[in-house]
Amino acid sequence: MEYFLLFISAVFINNIVLVQYLGACPFMGTSKSTDVALGMGGAVIFVTVMATAFTWPLQHYVLIPYDIEYLQTIVFILVIASLVQFVEMFLKRAIPPLYKSLGLFLPLITTNCAVMGVAIMVQRNSYSFIKSLVYGLASGVGFLIALVIISAIRERLDIAPVPAVFRGVPIALIMAGVMSLAFIAFQGMAA
Repeated sequence: MEYFLLFISAVFINNIVLVQYLGACPFMGTSKSTDVALGMGGAVIFVTVMATAFTWPLQHYVLIPYDIEYLQTIVFILVIASLVQFVEMFLKRAIPPLYKSLGLFLPLITTNCAVMGVAIMVQRNSYSFIKSLVYGLASGVGFLIALVIISAIRERLDIAPVPAVFRGVPIALIMAGVMSLAFIAFQGMAA
């Protein structure tokens, strides 16, 4: 039950992008098409889970024992960058259309503050290894859900009679704000 609550909390109540406001760049940049949003969400889930799986042992078996926790950010960035490089090579070979559609945003996962935020929050909350993996997976799933919802809304807004001044990014930001309010409302249910 504890893992289920952690999962639901990370997906809805503390959604990484809509409640904690991390990862806004790829959230807005890759949300024009649902297909691209699904690909980006899947890549973020993979990188988040793998980054958590690699950074947790590094923190507990290298950084803390050798009293070099101050290197946490640098070490975590190197791990995340390596994982993103792997994802990029895989997508380039296995799914070229998705690789092309993600374009610049795929390498931006390296500096995606959502992935880095999850890796650091796991350490700050002192989660066990399994809890860390559950939290990493749930955070990635929450990112995917938010991305798919906003992409579906943006696809609908492209054919809706939106005033010219609000077309494109302005209406997307307004919709993201409304979505954020909806996800923040889940906090009231947890109390």
